[in-house]
Amino acid sequence: MKIAVLDIGGTAIKSGVFENGELSERKELPANARLGGLHLMETAKKIIAEHSGLDCIGISTAGQVDSEQGIIKYANQNIPDYTGIKIQEIFQETFNVPVVVENDVNAAAIGEAVFGNGQIAKDKNFLCLTYGTGIGGAVVIDGKIFKGASFSAGEIGHIITHGSKTCPGYYEKYASTAALVKNVQAVLPELDDGRKIIMNLEQAAVREIVDKWIDEILYGLASLIHIFNPSLIILGGGIMKEAYVIESLRKKIHSYIMPSFGDVILASAALGNDAGLWGIGYLAGLKTGRKND
Repeated sequence: MKIAVLDIGGTAIKSGVFENGELSERKELPANARLGGLHLMETAKKIIAEHSGLDCIGISTAGQVDSEQGIIKYANQNIPDYTGIKIQEIFQETFNVPVVVENDVNAAAIGEAVFGNGQIAKDKNFLCLTYGTGIGGAVVIDGKIFKGASFSAGEIGHIITHGSKTCPGYYEKYASTAALVKNVQAVLPELDDGRKIIMNLEQAAVREIVDKWIDEILYGLASLIHIFNPSLIILGGGIMKEAYVIESLRKKIHSYIMPSFGDVILASAALGNDAGLWGIGYLAGLKTGRKND
């Protein structure tokens, strides 16, 4: 089965072909998401049109997704006018093949569950978080995504770790990679991405900010560990590939949680930024196979 796979984000659209359990023809283009949801759809159509002989299309995307109907239930202003777009309908009418649509972090979690570090979870239960412009989350129970009452479970970036009733302080405001970059740039404006920041850890001012940011990550992780008691938490996003960050989290987490929760494993995403492509390819093949039975 030949499946065209897309991972639509606010910064880039990643694409490839998923066939026989392998990902190939991997490409990445700027999303230009500021131009809005309809522009994204036209860009995505052009990418898909480059492929022939497709049996299915799988689309992983930012936003809250009704995965049964393939509709964006809600998206913030990182992608203007994306809320309400009927992705499944648009692509089925254009390409006349089945289309499967899923939230990007949910797709990444499935990718890790089947092909990556999710296999570490002895009970097939784990959490998956991605740290970038915001913080995305997915809850995996028995190898499947827990979606909640309206397909919106896993909005971990919006748990409240600071603030008051009149001014809630959401987790992603303090613990996202964007928050780290903002805080560092207030001191050193030239350090405008996570990689540059990590490369400058020898500077005392930078290390102090990074260490405080790591504590902010731990505030959220501690709450999640005490609620879910997971055997594994997979941490995604480019910043989580950095040894200093993941090792600091592993060393410090035990001072934030009760000893009885101490067996939890913190692991970087094995599939990196391609986890969503792997996951949506697997889901599309699975769902299309069921329809064809």
